[in-house]
Amino acid sequence: MNKLSILTIGIIGLVLLISIIPDSPLFEANWALISTIIIMITLVGFFYNIEKSKVTSKEITLISTLGALAAIVRMPFAYLMSIQPTTFIAMITGYIFGPQAGFMVGATAILVSNFYAGQGMWTPWQMFCMGIAGASAAILAKEGRQFNIKQFAFCCALWGYIYGWIMNLWYWTCFVYPLNFKTFVSTYLASLAFDTFRALGNMFFTLLLGNSFYRILIRFRKKLSIEYMKS
Repeated sequence: MNKLSILTIGIIGLVLLISIIPDSPLFEANWALISTIIIMITLVGFFYNIEKSKVTSKEITLISTLGALAAIVRMPFAYLMSIQPTTFIAMITGYIFGPQAGFMVGATAILVSNFYAGQGMWTPWQMFCMGIAGASAAILAKEGRQFNIKQFAFCCALWGYIYGWIMNLWYWTCFVYPLNFKTFVSTYLASLAFDTFRALGNMFFTLLLGNSFYRILIRFRKKLSIEYMKS
């Protein structure tokens, strides 16, 4: 996972924990707005870093196509208890093409599909979560290691919960009052069913499509590498 994302999650978590202390000067702060601004600044940092990196036009085309695919397949499942194959597509992209590609596919898929599902203050948070999910999958890809569908499916399922846990911070700061330990725990318990369905959905789509997507995308990566060497 990118160091910037870890730092962002750590900062938001720390200041939110401080804010639930009644005598804290941060107790009355508008954390819905503050946390969203932090997330948006982080997204800008990610996109700026990707903009400055060396990415070929063919790689951009491939990433755009996968981002569009991830957005399209999210729409039919938008109202089915968080079950959708978008997380899998973002993570398999990150696994094969690296963290930047995984982040771009995940974040772009959310931005585009939310024109159908609905845009709002939650969009930057969803973009951040799905982007980090895609980027984090690159950690599993090591030189010479075979693709392990079961291990990958477990990580996709785990991200079903992590996605929900991060999004709960947005919901907690925007719609829950007061911000204290009791409401914090209640918010997370209330989302447990949705998070579990998301995790099971991620695992299902990974086991169903994982090997096929892996073979197809590996073939594309080899073609890109050969053409890049020729040029």
